[in-house]
Amino acid sequence: MPGPSPVILILGAGPNIGQAVAQTFASKGYKVALAARSLKEADSTDNQLNITTDFANPNDVVSTFTRVKQVLGIPSVVVYNAGSLTPSPPNDPFAISLDAFNRDMAINTTSAFVAAQQAVLGFAELPAHAAKSFFFTGNILNITILPSFMDQGAGKSASAHMMKAAAAAYKDQGYKFYYVDERKADGTAKFRVDGAAHGKLFWELAEANTQGPWLQTFVKGVGYKHFDSLYQL
Repeated sequence: MPGPSPVILILGAGPNIGQAVAQTFASKGYKVALAARSLKEADSTDNQLNITTDFANPNDVVSTFTRVKQVLGIPSVVVYNAGSLTPSPPNDPFAISLDAFNRDMAINTTSAFVAAQQAVLGFAELPAHAAKSFFFTGNILNITILPSFMDQGAGKSASAHMMKAAAAAYKDQGYKFYYVDERKADGTAKFRVDGAAHGKLFWELAEANTQGPWLQTFVKGVGYKHFDSLYQL
């Protein structure tokens, strides 16, 4: 039976950000649900539920939320950390197949939409003091281009728009939405992101009572840092 402990659901629970965020929230008393294609529910523990989820199939996300609610309770913090890329030739971004583009958009955007939709349904049932926070793990592609990354950039840009829209729409209800993008100190893209730094930031934002800047560009050891003038898409 679901218990009184708060619940975090991490969608796309890989070995870096996913595991670090899970450890951070578990250390604060949260029960943890992890969803990824490689996980098996048989490996779950009393405080950690593993769910096999294919983010190329958005219906899997609905089933994942249903299972988490049944076993642990309604998640008050949701992290969407799944991502996909089919690299294209630098001089021919439309050379990738439609099937690959559709799959990557499903993982980068459509399943993120479903996750946010399911999160909002759950937030409405939670008490006023619950964190009610949704985090989308982004990167710099919502504001600039990188050669060969067109299809991921399309998905990240769409999901960034969703986070901005949600942060504005649900602000008065106390629901918080963030597009999180770790950068180097000079504001350029950081490719080897730090999982523990994400865990620290997510915890601080989840604990805050109000919505912060929806576009959470941050630097390890510094926290949120505004880089608005550096790039323009």
